[in-house]
Amino acid sequence: MANILKINPVMPQQRLIKVAAMTIKRGGTVIFPTETVYGLGANAYNSEAVLKVFKAKGRPADNPLIVHIADLHQLYDVAVDVPQVIKSKLHIVWPGPLTFVLKKKENIPYEVTGGLDTVAVRMPAHPIALSLIKASGVPIAAPSANRATRPSPTKAEHIIKEMKDRVDVIIDGGKTFFGVESTIIDATHRPFTLLRPGPFTLEELRKMFGKIVISDYAKGKREAKVAVAPGMKYRHYAPNKPLFLANSRKVLKKVVEYCSKKGVGVAVICSDEMKNEIKHGSAEVFSLGSEKNLYEIASNLFDSFLKIEMSEAKFGIIQPFPQKGIGLAIMNRIRKATGFSYISNVSDIKTYC
Repeated sequence: MANILKINPVMPQQRLIKVAAMTIKRGGTVIFPTETVYGLGANAYNSEAVLKVFKAKGRPADNPLIVHIADLHQLYDVAVDVPQVIKSKLHIVWPGPLTFVLKKKENIPYEVTGGLDTVAVRMPAHPIALSLIKASGVPIAAPSANRATRPSPTKAEHIIKEMKDRVDVIIDGGKTFFGVESTIIDATHRPFTLLRPGPFTLEELRKMFGKIVISDYAKGKREAKVAVAPGMKYRHYAPNKPLFLANSRKVLKKVVEYCSKKGVGVAVICSDEMKNEIKHGSAEVFSLGSEKNLYEIASNLFDSFLKIEMSEAKFGIIQPFPQKGIGLAIMNRIRKATGFSYISNVSDIKTYC
């Protein structure tokens, strides 16, 4: 049974941080908040500890982990051949929700990188995460703290029931800020390639690094054969009920109307604006926030997937969002959560009605 530590996210109590850090030092596993989602971490230099992370999640061994660091010196402890253009921007982008895939140093175990010669690295912008890494004295390898394929956790209550018997320590640091995982770019060649969109937007990246290639994996349109970073392979973020992406707002409204006529329960995930356009009928509507603030939409996305599971609905449907700014990350997560399942007309869901 995990030791649950409630820690102040703004001013972490160091005596509690030391408890969690000692667990990392001893080869244990700790769930902790970052500014994006909660992570499940272990000593990045300890192969046996890292394997515990994979076992706790039920994560495939070829799906690499992100190595989290607390200062710039640690970057050069885990990576080599860091491009000068990145070195010149690190003081701007870190701490923050941006991960670089770089050539790894020999001391990073096979298990962390899925056997590849690259490593994904970032410095999280969260007082608890930074304090934990510093107190542990080692980089921490951590994926999101959910079971494999499940929605990433943004609150401690998302984690405790599912993971309390699988890890050593759970830190409750309240709700995370961004609600979707970090942006990942492959910096091992030029131009850089966007592998996973996140809070650090494509527009911001291009201002700093020039041309950025957008992979199909970043768009959430297909899975990679080889994952050089998290989120490129295997189904992710999925609730335990069918979830579909509506091709348009018009389609979403028609599906809700059809289900209401049939008396079939459907869960709708949408914006405040869309909620006001829907005749609810038998639908349960979960609003993500206003379309004027896509960061709010992103922050509430995974939580809404979990609400579908607790609803009486037979299936869920979610509206599309513009793919600008963090909207690209939102649509990436939605496409993966739906298993690339789209609804273009009412006939697509008649088997559920």
